[in-house]
Amino acid sequence: LKGHHIAQQVRRLQDAVERDPELAIGTAKEFLETLCKTILAERGVTAPKNEDLPALVKAVTKNLKVLPAGISTQSHSEETIAALLGNLGSIGHRLAELRNQFGTGHGKPTDHVALEKRHAKLAVGSATTLAVFLYECHKTDVST
Repeated sequence: LKGHHIAQQVRRLQDAVERDPELAIGTAKEFLETLCKTILAERGVTAPKNEDLPALVKAVTKNLKVLPAGISTQSHSEETIAALLGNLGSIGHRLAELRNQFGTGHGKPTDHVALEKRHAKLAVGSATTLAVFLYECHKTDVST
C-alpha cells in the first residue's frame, strides 16, 4: 500500500463528485473497503467472514495502534480518540447504506431521484478522512 496510490484514489473520488455524484458515492465505499482489506492483509490479519464495510473498519481499527508513543494508554486521550474512532467507524456502515440507496452498484428504477454533489462530497470527504487516518496509523505502526 503506497501513499501515492491513496492520493490518486482521493483525486479520482473528488473528480467524480463533480462529474457523477452517484459514482462518487459508490466508489467512496469501495475505496474504503479496499483500503481496509489491504491493511488487514499487510498485517497478516484475516478479514471478517461477512466482509461488510462496518466489520472491516472495526477489524482494522482494532488492529492499529492509534496513540503515539509516550501517551499513556490509561489517559483520557485514549478514551477521546477511541470515541472519535467509534464515530468514524460508523462511517463504514452509513456509507454502505448510502451506496446501496443512491450509489452505483445496484440497479435503480427509471424514476430514481439522485442525490446532489453536496451529498457526494459528504460521502467522499468522510470516506477519505477515515481512509487516510487508517493508512497513516498502519504505516506508522508498521515502520516502528
